[in-house]
Amino acid sequence: MRLPPKIDPAATAASAGASTPEPAPVLIPVLILGASGRIGQVLRQTCAAAAGRPDLLWRWQARRAPQNKPQNAPETGTEDWHLLDPLAMPDALAQAARGSRAILCLAGPVPGGRAGATAEPELLRQHSTLALATLEAAARAAEQTGHPPHVFLASSAAVYGAATGLLREDQPLMPLSPYGRAKAEMEQAALARAAELGLPLTQLRIGNIAGLDAILGGWRPGFCLDRFPTGLSPQRSYIGAARLAEVLIWLLRTGARADGDTPQPLPQVLNIAQPGPVEMAALLRAADLPYDTRPAPTGALPEVALDVSRLIRLLAPKATSAPPPRAKPALPQADPAELVAEARALQLLPAR
Repeated sequence: MRLPPKIDPAATAASAGASTPEPAPVLIPVLILGASGRIGQVLRQTCAAAAGRPDLLWRWQARRAPQNKPQNAPETGTEDWHLLDPLAMPDALAQAARGSRAILCLAGPVPGGRAGATAEPELLRQHSTLALATLEAAARAAEQTGHPPHVFLASSAAVYGAATGLLREDQPLMPLSPYGRAKAEMEQAALARAAELGLPLTQLRIGNIAGLDAILGGWRPGFCLDRFPTGLSPQRSYIGAARLAEVLIWLLRTGARADGDTPQPLPQVLNIAQPGPVEMAALLRAADLPYDTRPAPTGALPEVALDVSRLIRLLAPKATSAPPPRAKPALPQADPAELVAEARALQLLPAR
């Protein structure tokens, strides 16, 4: 891997008055585990679209080489691939993490995939083992460089389970599904291990992602939604896929202290969604996708609404806002039509 040369501050000062080309910026490495997954693909595409003023060196991990390149991706040295199994190759993972100022783990079985369909215990346990492997690699990187990277772990709103009302990060968890329980166990194990290793950690409880969810992304002819006695279909906290990528990029930049400002403290747990729950039927109507309804079974959750006030405070613009690409992303009220338009622009909607 070749990193761009570092800027010598003395040389820069000495040549301040000369008409020499501006030196290339020092790129700050960040590592993304599970980059070939659904969120990782959108993140790569968003990074490629904003590559005009790079300040981060993107290190992407996957078990296999990606089959496609993001649209409009420039030929630059701002990304670096590491093809490895993070559980079977701890030394290679530690090498990938070396020098990284922030690490985001997106890897793990997804609901609706093999783990979601069968709930096999060994697959669900991978959420915890992958999180702990990420923390161990981060600790080894810190030993080598003296700079502990900020670790971000992708969790899920499923950890709240049967809890009702506006769901806050500090309330007790009540997961119902095997996936939700696996994520809750991951959070508990990771929090304890990060404290032992002295690593900064933020666990991201991500809501439904429009286009990567079971409703818009999983639609097929004959699709059926639960109908509750109120006449409404399930309501969930949503975020657009591209907006999620923008939030993740900002969090990584903040965790890596890439903005050069006074470090902004990040919480250990953070809900990620746009404000306001969205009815699933409204999403399908906005996408012009037909559906049927059926009475909701016993135990079905009519609403999962994340309290995102903590995220809103983090993203509140300062008096002196930074220029793009370092500006904080906007977090508007979730709107079905806008969520659908965003998913359609990323080609995430199924063909009818």
